[in-house]
Amino acid sequence: MTLDDVLGTATPLIRRVDTILRTTGAPPDHAVWTELRRVRLLPGDAVHAVAALRPADLAEAPPDLQAAADTCTALAGSLPGPGEWAGEAAEAYDRTRLTVADQVSGTPDSLGSRLHATARLADSLITWMRDTQAKLAMTLVAALASVEAVALTGNAASLASDDEIEAAAKLASQILQVVGDAYDQADDLVRASRELRVAA
Repeated sequence: MTLDDVLGTATPLIRRVDTILRTTGAPPDHAVWTELRRVRLLPGDAVHAVAALRPADLAEAPPDLQAAADTCTALAGSLPGPGEWAGEAAEAYDRTRLTVADQVSGTPDSLGSRLHATARLADSLITWMRDTQAKLAMTLVAALASVEAVALTGNAASLASDDEIEAAAKLASQILQVVGDAYDQADDLVRASRELRVAA
């Protein structure tokens, strides 16, 4: 079951959780406060932010980037040497040829290497988006089947009871932990790509 599949069913429960957090809060020492500080979003906004990720939109990027990198490799290898040409001009040409070849492909800072690195980053982002959405979908399915969900199916307009406040805090903490962990993973990807961005 995908996140899009479960989101419609889970939305009323998430709204109830959001309403209780916004109007009543949570127990002072509850773990949800740590997750709220980490994510800085209520569960509803956090869930919809993850649902808005579209890994399919990046699907064509990795093969296109790899193809461009392969073209750079072929181009670098096709630059003709001086052949029978000799002398200072031939030596200057050959130095320039080798420099251009290195800039196009063959060194860590070359265009081809950056294209390969960008392709790997795109692959990693696609995997991250899909994994994050799958984990959040499983979390929402579990939330819908939980005793906390049962506790929150009462009159949404009524003042939340202590049991409802506790239930909302627990579900919010579970949802936000998944999103917060995903944020940390995304931050790792960004950090790993820092050299690529600086070099570009």
